[in-house]
Amino acid sequence: MCGNHRSDGTPVDHHHHHDNRPVFMPQVRGPRLWRRRAFLGEMGKGTMAFAVLAPAFIAACSDDGGTNATGTTSTTSTTTSTPGTTTTEGTTPTSEGLPATAQLTWARSKIGNVSAYVLIRGTEAAVVDTGVPGSADDIGETLAGVGLDYSDVAHVILTHLHPDHIGSIGEVMDLAAGATAYAGEADIGGIDFDPITAAADGDEVFGLEVIATPGHTNGHISVIDHDAGLLVAGDAINTQDGGVQGPNPRFSADHDRANHSARRLAELSFNTLLAGHGDPVEDMADTAVIAMAAAL
Repeated sequence: MCGNHRSDGTPVDHHHHHDNRPVFMPQVRGPRLWRRRAFLGEMGKGTMAFAVLAPAFIAACSDDGGTNATGTTSTTSTTTSTPGTTTTEGTTPTSEGLPATAQLTWARSKIGNVSAYVLIRGTEAAVVDTGVPGSADDIGETLAGVGLDYSDVAHVILTHLHPDHIGSIGEVMDLAAGATAYAGEADIGGIDFDPITAAADGDEVFGLEVIATPGHTNGHISVIDHDAGLLVAGDAINTQDGGVQGPNPRFSADHDRANHSARRLAELSFNTLLAGHGDPVEDMADTAVIAMAAAL
């Protein structure tokens, strides 16, 4: 046995990656207190789609897809109480003055084997990671696909300093002239751009809570919208074939810390997981993360 079994020998649902690390798949389960529903739609060119993430208490209802001519794919899903409708709750204002009731939507810009994400509330956007050098136009196409442009980008969040995630930070910030860039403090010195605002554990940016997830790099951060049930994990967690993998030891600055960070993410509640590498997991993602973390 691979070790991912219960005490009576019954296997826990998982698949194996080529390097024998298990990939944990979300299991179908009955109703739970925090119920969410995902609705996937496609629109625009290629596989551009649009995601609406409403707060929790909605019924629970995706490595590579197709690419467009530039090699970039934009993917989305919709979480609603009933397909075609949205539900919001709460009125606590965010640090930017946006009401927590503002729906969070997201779109994926898939650039080769790495993804950048556009998160939207109303007519304001945040970009999470900027891909490899030369990715600014691809991210701009993703913005256009949801009816926005770089003038609507107020925040650029870098999960960590690796060049496939920050390669276009200069280009993106030139285009998003009114935006503020953020990264974990321990990574800022390794990013060739200034200024960058340090984002510490527990800080709030664009209604997202910053979660310190060091290990992959010393300053790695993730962000979560608790109301929408959306976690953007950078490279703290990877996905494959709709399942979840733990940190890759070949690319971890400190693998023990990386595993600790993955276990910390397993303590959170979320339905959707957006990773830097691999497709989004859009249904019961936290269940798969819990199973992955238990095997680390």
